[in-house]
Amino acid sequence: MAKIRKVAFQMDHVSGINIAGDSTFAMALEAQARGYELFHYTPDRLTMRDGRIFAAVEPLTVRDEKGSHFTLGERERVDLSTMDVVMLRQDPPFDMAYITSTHLLERLHPKTLVVNDPAWVRNSPEKIFVTEFADLMPPTLITRDLGEIARFREELGDIILKPLYGNGGAGVFHSARDDRNFSSLLEMFGQMYREPFIAQGYLPAVRKGDKRILLVNGEAVGAINRVPAEHDARSNMHVGGRAEATELTARETEICERIGPALRARGFLFVGIDVIGDFMTEINVTSPTGIREVKKFGGADVAALLWDAIEVKRS
Repeated sequence: MAKIRKVAFQMDHVSGINIAGDSTFAMALEAQARGYELFHYTPDRLTMRDGRIFAAVEPLTVRDEKGSHFTLGERERVDLSTMDVVMLRQDPPFDMAYITSTHLLERLHPKTLVVNDPAWVRNSPEKIFVTEFADLMPPTLITRDLGEIARFREELGDIILKPLYGNGGAGVFHSARDDRNFSSLLEMFGQMYREPFIAQGYLPAVRKGDKRILLVNGEAVGAINRVPAEHDARSNMHVGGRAEATELTARETEICERIGPALRARGFLFVGIDVIGDFMTEINVTSPTGIREVKKFGGADVAALLWDAIEVKRS
């Protein structure tokens, strides 16, 4: 087995993360415990020169201490091909800057293992990839055609409208059949986004929670239920959702078994899916979260399972 020595994290700056719920931080803690050398850089420091990929990296040390969770060493320009693993972990939006970084990192992979595979990250937008499993989803529409969206709401009644490449619950709206703000909402979306929008049938089961299920190399390894606040349609924890312990249902196990082969075929070592009731709504492949919450509620050490899978992949 090829030994892992050097790991670079391409991420939003480590100073700005909330360590209580940050999965990248959990990955870094586990990597450090295994004796890997850690390096940190933000996406704007990524450079291609004559086909070679460089970044201005800083040695990284992490501590599970709020207010004193990291130390960075002196910045140095390095050829990223000298790294054993690059963790692609900056948050969306999945815009042209994000897509460009996948093109650059693709030049490294797989000799330097990039997690997740950057070409497949680019080709599997989270709200589009999931449509390959349409029978596992609620009714879903992707379009900019306002007439199509109006017909969709007329047919289904309550719908959820959200940006196709958004994240973290931003721009997610619940619109009922009698919502008098619907036309204004569509007008606002048209002004804010050039891309199509995504509309889905509203699932009343969301009041009982939106389950985040984590998969490592296509296998379900942990889950957390996220219950929305009373007056919010969104369950994301940073907008007021409440985390609680949970177990997988038979239906959720079936969903994971169905999608597992596709995740492995695309080199997705770490994925988070969202399930409401009996339906999957998203497959998150960019920078899924939930590792620390799963462990907090007595579940598996997902970070350790992920590094086990990466070590096997590097062998």
